[in-house]
Amino acid sequence: MEIRDNLFDRIAEPEGWLGEIEGLRVSLPGAESKIGQIDTAVPGGPVLLGLPTPRAHRHE
Repeated sequence: MEIRDNLFDRIAEPEGWLGEIEGLRVSLPGAESKIGQIDTAVPGGPVLLGLPTPRAHRHE
């Protein structure tokens, strides 16, 4: 949420370059999407860690 708020603040600054402001506007939906993902995540739910794979044997 801090990142999103920082993006809003930086977009509102009058001394920002147009290219920089456009880049911030492009980043804003991504930040809002991440916040939505966090808000909908089940707290304490299972975390997928993937399957373990065996290590190759080393001959010493």
